[in-house]
Amino acid sequence: MDHSPYGQSFTLWRDGCPTAWQDYTDHAFVEGLRSGSLPRAAFLHYLVQDYVFLVHFARAWSLGVIKADTLDEMKSCARTVDALVNHEMALHVTTCAAADIDEATLFAATEEFETLAYTRYVMDAGLHGDYLDLMAALAPCCFGYGEIGLRLAGSAEPGTPYQDWIKTYADAGYQNTMKAVGRMMDMALERRLGPDPTLSPRWPRLQHRFATATRLESAFWDMGLRAG
Repeated sequence: MDHSPYGQSFTLWRDGCPTAWQDYTDHAFVEGLRSGSLPRAAFLHYLVQDYVFLVHFARAWSLGVIKADTLDEMKSCARTVDALVNHEMALHVTTCAAADIDEATLFAATEEFETLAYTRYVMDAGLHGDYLDLMAALAPCCFGYGEIGLRLAGSAEPGTPYQDWIKTYADAGYQNTMKAVGRMMDMALERRLGPDPTLSPRWPRLQHRFATATRLESAFWDMGLRAG
């Protein structure tokens, strides 16, 4: 098992769906970011949809405050909402503003079907499941972007116009936040399922949650490429 800096729970989930995870993190859209070959129209369309996605993603993390069992879990979810709303989304606003797309237009953008499917899946996991269901559905986006950001930071072509995107997710601030989230998820699983969560009858359902969200991530990249 290739242990991740984001914790044991994520490592187990990731290694439980290796093909889906590779399809997501090695997607042609990601390669286009690395090489700089991604059409600008594809990137901007993705960025607009990702802004809409992050609005719902922040709401899902807010739901984590309600579903949490401990003060530490509540604080972790609240910090993540702050990072999404006040920091990560700033990249989208700044980049789109340079293309004459203002924040009001971003917020009001029509959702693509892939955006609808992914965001509503995550919300459904939290509304109809418990805290662990929600965390399993949220994890692929958080940690996948962390893995992608670190890999591209070390391999991107010097002239790629997508360095700002890469730096956002390779940055120490994002990486440290994800490590903290990973520790929180590990503790949440151990508290509810014991020291080896894979022995719990609940584990297959949580693995399925994670794998489904991972496939929805790949579909989100597909949606971006379609616009290019």
